[in-house]
Formats: sequence, structure tokens, C-alpha cells
Amino acid sequence: MAVKEPIAGFAVAVVREDGRWRCNPLDPAALAELDAAITELRKIRSTGAVFGLLAVDDEFFVVVRPSPRGVSLLLSDAAAALDYDIAADVLDLLRVDPPDEDDDTVWPEGDLEILADLGLPAGELEVIVGEVDLYPDEQLQMIAQRCGFADEFTALLDEL
Repeated sequence: MAVKEPIAGFAVAVVREDGRWRCNPLDPAALAELDAAITELRKIRSTGAVFGLLAVDDEFFVVVRPSPRGVSLLLSDAAAALDYDIAADVLDLLRVDPPDEDDDTVWPEGDLEILADLGLPAGELEVIVGEVDLYPDEQLQMIAQRCGFADEFTALLDEL
């Protein structure tokens, strides 16, 4: 069995409970396998919102939000599925075909309403995703800022 190279980036669990935010690191395996990210997020017990922010290899990000009804997902760049297993897994779960090899257009796939109940409407999230000149960590910082957990998010990233 071949040893997989670790994937650069970070995976963060974000929890809002009783009006307070907290951010915790997820296992690095969450960057390689969507199932690992979902499983780890489902283990977090909270009466409030729980979701994951995955920044993968300075290329794209994934928002993962498990719920009793299933899992909501947002992939910032569908074309990432051509090069990254986790992005392909997101498209599989969304039942979306990957883009053609020669298509270099960047577009998101998934639920742009994924964080609407936390203060980030779909239109604003679409603008953040569309900022293709930014790195994924910068885009996720904008999401954290808009939702209100930027301080907790930044503090965690400084520790990583």
C-alpha cells in the first residue's frame, strides 16, 4: 500500500453554542478524506451550529456542515476535483459531475446558503468564493469575520 503524502492546509471545527464561538483543530486526515471530516464533526456534541472549514493546499476550501438531515457542503472550486480526492468526494456526495480536464473556470459547487443562518447570506458567500486572487485561508478569514468568529479563528490558526 502506497503511503499518501500529507496534504498542506488546515481543518477547523467551528462551534457556536450559547451565543459563543469556539474553533478547534480537526485531525489532518480531514484534509484528505471527506468521510474523516464528516465523522469527526459529527462527534462534536453541541446544541448550536457545528461546521468544518477545510483549507486544502492553498488551492481551495470546503465548508462541511453535518445535520440530522445529512451533510451540507460547499466546495470553493469544482475544478479541484480533478486533482484532489477530497474535492472529488464532495462532488460525488453532491451528485455533480467533475468538470472537463481543459476547463480552467473557477466556480463553487454546493450549498451557498450553508452559513446563511449564521449571518452570511448566499450572495455574500458567493462574492467571497469569487475572490480567486485570495488564498483559501484568506477567504475563510473573510467568512469568519462575516459570521463573527474571526478572533477565535485567527487565534487557532496562529497556534497551528
